[in-house]
Amino acid sequence: MADESQQRAVATAFAPPPPLWKHFTRENIDKLEQIKAEASKSEDGRLHKNKQWSAAELRALELPSELRYLVPPDIPKGPYSVFGELQTLSTTLPSLQEQGIEQLYPEPPAAGTEQDSEPSPPLNHAYYLLKISKSLLLNFLEFTGILSVSPEQFESKVEDLRNLFINAHHLLNLYRPHQARESLIMMMEEQLNHSREEMNQMDKVKAEVEAVLEQLQAEGSCMSATGSDDDTDQAKALKEKADEHSRLIWDLLDKEN
Repeated sequence: MADESQQRAVATAFAPPPPLWKHFTRENIDKLEQIKAEASKSEDGRLHKNKQWSAAELRALELPSELRYLVPPDIPKGPYSVFGELQTLSTTLPSLQEQGIEQLYPEPPAAGTEQDSEPSPPLNHAYYLLKISKSLLLNFLEFTGILSVSPEQFESKVEDLRNLFINAHHLLNLYRPHQARESLIMMMEEQLNHSREEMNQMDKVKAEVEAVLEQLQAEGSCMSATGSDDDTDQAKALKEKADEHSRLIWDLLDKEN
């Protein structure tokens, strides 16, 4: 009974974190960095700051028990368990035949294969997804009819519904590489458009600042050409005008930001 409850706890969707997270403190991290720095010293006492430590090298050091949890594990090479379910590192989508499930649509043509006859057309995913959706509706109506007449014969129809859902899900997963590629293209286009907008805004601010500076220079030349008797008042007015234009330039820059 205890083993069953433990298995249910491991296989839950949101399992609690392992207790080793308590060892990931700033104090322990600083201790590990100090040990790595001391171990990086060569025989002549020089420190190799850019040394890259592998997990095997860190495990070879004499670390205290509370610091051993900070050493990252090796990258798994085969299947590994996550919340009680086996996962693999392979990105290849297994076929339904490999999983022992009946495939309700033709096998998509392999890329790069050459045939003597004309090349086969690509698989029309949308067409078969629509057919599977219609089959799901029909099978669900049949399933409700079976439940109303003879509920004990529900297993075969449930299996048909399960097979249809799995085929539809597998067809959608075939779109994942295309979706990832299109998402990356969209992100790069957004970054490019954002960079162009920033450059246009910078050019606009540059033109406005140059216009203000030209206006300031022209007004200063006019004031110096008139030749006022009171040089102090003229300098004071020129300084106030320069301060006003400086505030105008900063207001333009703040507005663009």
